[in-house]
Formats: sequence, C-alpha cells, structure tokens
Amino acid sequence: MTQTHQAAGSGRRTRAGRTPGRGTLIGIGSLLVVLTNAVIFILPPLLPVIQEQYGLATVAQTTWLFTLLTLAGGAGFILLPRLADLYGDRNANVAAAAFLTAGAVVPAVGDSYAALLIGCALLGFGGSAQVLPLGFLRRGLGEGSVTAAVAVLVIGTGVGVVVGMIGGGLIVQTLSLRSFFVVLAVVGAVTTLASYLLIPHAPPAVRTGRIGVVGTIWMIAWVAAILLTLTQGLVWGTAALIPLALGVVGGIAWFRVERRSSTAVFDVALMKAPLVSAACICIALFAAVNSAFLLLVSTYAQIVPEALRPADAYGLGLSALETGWLMLPFALTFVVGGVIVDGPVNTGRVVPVLVSGALINVTGLTWLALAHDRPWHYLVGAALIGLGCSIGYAAGFAVVQLAVSEEKAGMATGVAGVFLAVGFAFGTALVSADLSVSLVPVPGTTLEVAAESLYGAGYWLAGGLTLSVLLTLGVSAHRSRRRDASLAA
Repeated sequence: MTQTHQAAGSGRRTRAGRTPGRGTLIGIGSLLVVLTNAVIFILPPLLPVIQEQYGLATVAQTTWLFTLLTLAGGAGFILLPRLADLYGDRNANVAAAAFLTAGAVVPAVGDSYAALLIGCALLGFGGSAQVLPLGFLRRGLGEGSVTAAVAVLVIGTGVGVVVGMIGGGLIVQTLSLRSFFVVLAVVGAVTTLASYLLIPHAPPAVRTGRIGVVGTIWMIAWVAAILLTLTQGLVWGTAALIPLALGVVGGIAWFRVERRSSTAVFDVALMKAPLVSAACICIALFAAVNSAFLLLVSTYAQIVPEALRPADAYGLGLSALETGWLMLPFALTFVVGGVIVDGPVNTGRVVPVLVSGALINVTGLTWLALAHDRPWHYLVGAALIGLGCSIGYAAGFAVVQLAVSEEKAGMATGVAGVFLAVGFAFGTALVSADLSVSLVPVPGTTLEVAAESLYGAGYWLAGGLTLSVLLTLGVSAHRSRRRDASLAA
C-alpha cells in the first residue's frame, strides 16, 4: 500500500490487522477522551476529602496536587503527540495509558501525601492522552476531518467532566479514597490493553525531527517555579521571591535558546501562522477560567457551615458526589458548545466565535461573583461557563490544527495542549493564592479554610482572565493590520 493511501487513512491497521472504519475510529477516540478527562476532573471534588484525610493544613498544600497534575500534563501534551508523529499512534497511547495506571497504583500502595504527589504527576502525564485522538483521527479520517476530530475532543471532554466528578465522588462515598485509586488502576490497565489492541498503528515511513526533551523539561521547570510562588507566596513571605526570580530568568533564557534550537518545543513557523499564537493564548485563558471555576465550586460547596464559628459560617455542606452533580450543566453545555461552533469555524469566523465564548464566560462568572451561596446559583453558572469554555476550546484547537498538514498533527496538538495545561495550572495557582489571603479556623481541628469573601474575589479574578481573551484578539487584529499595511507598502 502506498504512502499516499496511508496519509488518507486507508492504510491504518489495528493489532488484529483490520482496517478500522470511520465509526470505529470515532468510537475509540471518544472513549479515550472521556476516560482521560474523567481522570483529570475526578480530582477537584476530592480535594477537601484529601485535605481532611491527610491532615493538610492549608488550601495551598491541597491544590498543589492539582497544579502538579496539570504541569505534568503539560509535559505529556508536548511529548506524547510528538511521539505519535514519530513512532505511531498506538505506541503513544499505550505509553500514556501505562503512566495513567502507574499514577493510580502509587497512591493506592503508598497511601500518603508524598505518594499522592508522585501519583498526581504520573496521572497528569498519562491524562494528556486526552488530546492524542485529535492526531490519529486526522490521520485516519483524512484532511477534511479537522473539525470532526476537534468536535470529538470537545464533546468527549464534556462527558468526561461529569463522569469524573460524579464517578469519583460516588466511589469515595461508597468505598474509600484508597479503594478509589485501586479502581482507577484497574481502569487504567484495561485502557492500556484496549489501546494496544484497537488503536491504529502506522508509523511514518521516514521519521523527521526529534523530540525536544530538554526544552520540554526546562519549560515545565520555569513555569513550575513561577506557579510555586503564586501558591506558596503568602506562606513563605519574601522567600517566595527566590523561585519567582529563578522562574523569570529561566523563562527568558528558555525563549532565547528555543528560538535557535533545531528541536524547539514550539514550531516557530506554526506560531507565526495567522491567529495561531492568539488562539493558543486564548486556549490558556479559557483553561485558567475552567480550573479556577472547578476549584472555587469544589471548595465552597463542601464547606460545612455548622463546622465553623457562627461569624465565619458559609458553604453548602455537600459531599464529593453531590458536588459532582452540580457540574452536570457544565458537562451538558460543554457538549453543546462543541457542536454549534463547527459551522462558524469552518467558514472562517473564528474571532467572533472566541469573542462569543469569552462573553458567555464573563456572564457566568459575574453571576457567580454576585450569587454563589445556593446550589441553583451554581447550576446556572456552570451551564454558562461550560458553554463558554467549550466554544473557546473548539475554536482554538481548530485554528492550530488547520495551520498544519496531518503529518504534523501531533506537534500542533502538543502546542495547543501545553497552553491548555499551563492555563489550567495558572488558574489553579491563582485560586490557591486567592483562597490563602485570609483563613479562618475550623474549631476542634488544626484545619483552616478560606474566608467567605475570597470566593467572590476569585470569580472576579477569573472574569478578568476571560476579558483578557478580548484583549488578546484585539492585539492580534492590530498586529495583522500593521503587517498587511507593511506588505502593501
């Protein structure tokens, strides 16, 4: 079979030697997106449970688990799609699923905060398999299926949100936190086997380029140093300036080296394509809003008012499972958003789509900043934010994919994915810093929780991030006009 036929997707074969059809490919891709996103979104409702069970004194200690998960995901978003480009889709998916399994096994066996930190790093790396179907669907379905692949990614993410947040709460409520990780390990092992048997495998005839491992590790290191300052700054005081300085200097040096590197993390030509840089920044901003919203809801909803002093009392007193049900509108509208943007994006109306997503998010965040002390308040806010984020993700990922050929689909996925991961980590760190400004004690325990007023402030901060989407698009449009005017002259 010729290389041309393989590029069209007709030569992709599973382990059993059969060529998967369109429906099979979409089904496999959807399943992987749902499972990996479920793993990522399982964690937020469980953070209060983890804080109590392991006796973590501060919100920052607890949310650092989520930050570490998303930072490790950033490394995976770069390395795994590139691995798929160079060595085949099945190999990359099997590797990701194996990391996912190991990430569940470590805390199940170790049962400690240190084991949780290691487990979250492994889970984050493996969970970045959520974007791998974008590459093998493009390669399997052909060049004309970019928006279909993006739709599978966005819709599967919405389903994965509700499966993760409700499923994790259900397991912990009926079993235990340790049992939850055992169940997750079994699911990960099954996913590894299914990936090996069902994912099409057709490595390129000629491998071009290498994976920029050093650049990837370096980038994650300087970003982590800056985020560490955000999460621990109020605890460490002036000592937090040390990782901040290291992060800033490391970031500047990284950018200078990457511009001249033959194995740069980001393809320079791709980032210079129209709207690509702006779309990546918008993806990061939507992701920051997404993570900020999830953590604010998860923390507030599970505070028990009766456990606090009357003057400090707030919260909904919900379980992890009940908190997950609050996210159901988020998942439903997330699916809707991924469907409705297909037409506008295909006709080139990307900027209006991104603006619409931002404005919908601002509406939802403003609502929650003013009203967040009743369950129905969150149902309304979750619906709006789910719709806005899904619109933003779908448009952003489509722009990046449409800028490259299918041979570089993995690299393009990695570029967008790392912005997604960094955005998630930044949103987590921002909320962690916000909820650490003023703490109130929980009588009879050594625990402290955030003061009630900080939640409203957190939603206003997230709203500011959303408005930055409009600023980013405005700057991009201005630079495009200047460039066009320069070429015309």
